[in-house]
Amino acid sequence: MNRNLLFIALSLFTWGIGEGMFFNFAPIYMEELGSAPQQIGVILGAFGAAMAITHIPAGRLADRFGRRPLLLTAWALGLVATVIMALARDLEWFVIGMLIYGLTAFVSSPLSSYMTAARGNWTVAQALTLTTATFSFGMTFGPALGGWIGDQFGLRTVYMVAAEIFAVSNMIIQFIGHQPIERHDPVSPPVGLLSNVRFLNFLAVVALAVFAMYLAQPLTPNFLEGVRGLSLSEVGVVFTAGALGNALVSILLGRFPPRIGYPISQMLVGLFALLMWRGAGLPLFALGYFLMGGFRAARPLALAQARELVHDSQLGVTYGTMETVSAIIFILTPPLAGFLFERDPYLVYPIAIGLIAFSVIISILFAPRHPITDH
Repeated sequence: MNRNLLFIALSLFTWGIGEGMFFNFAPIYMEELGSAPQQIGVILGAFGAAMAITHIPAGRLADRFGRRPLLLTAWALGLVATVIMALARDLEWFVIGMLIYGLTAFVSSPLSSYMTAARGNWTVAQALTLTTATFSFGMTFGPALGGWIGDQFGLRTVYMVAAEIFAVSNMIIQFIGHQPIERHDPVSPPVGLLSNVRFLNFLAVVALAVFAMYLAQPLTPNFLEGVRGLSLSEVGVVFTAGALGNALVSILLGRFPPRIGYPISQMLVGLFALLMWRGAGLPLFALGYFLMGGFRAARPLALAQARELVHDSQLGVTYGTMETVSAIIFILTPPLAGFLFERDPYLVYPIAIGLIAFSVIISILFAPRHPITDH
């Protein structure tokens, strides 16, 4: 591992601790601030919208001007957003901070293209799953700590501590180096993404998979606390199991060929939905969240497959396009999840299981099999 990958890993690990402390508790904290379940779904949809508008511009900027400046900007903006959430005393200011935090999602495509370029002898899947694994290992420490702090001092304090941890992560990320900008042959440019039929077909496969896997997730924290009766500390234990699953499942599936690992990752999320629906007791809920690690593992496996369909000079905008599609799903899905939750808190889980089963079949049938030869 070269020094750039090391500093990225350390910074992501630290950031994972901070984000793990508060992110999964956000729906519960919004409820404390006076928001109803369906309104929470709308807010989470707006959060997805904030994510969606940034990815493609960020990918293009990374391809044209370099990745490091965008990484540093995202880290700093995330710190500012968390400070706003920590200082907020009403729902409106908290939502402003949360939406700003959503804007930092633009880091995804520059980070993925940075890691792809810095991978050395590693495969693309191994390099990209490193980001997921180190971030997720950090998140294993965050939820239990956040749950304990929330029980003892209130959830607002959780955001204050997370902001301090993010300041440390910002210091670490400053040590990463610049990378040369990839260029294509001006005489023979690569096919544009909008004309790349194989890439567009795969994008549709990914959109279905993300929707199917995400549908049951947005209000599961409220389901565990309000319907299943778990305390904040117990919910923190469940989230910690989920973060550990994110790390270990990503490492495990990163060793598989992406087109094999991708449907497996979806099946694991299906088991998560099944355990939330039919399971009982903290151990089974924790196991379910552990298996939900397939959702985070699916992202680098999808990016690794897309990487084989485009030119190196298109990496940033390719990853940005895929992140945008995912973010659009994050806009549409939470309001639907909130609607289903208010009708029947259990209803979303069998629906999600059916959609995931269909998505697995589509992913197997239509996964890319032959990479382009000119990179």
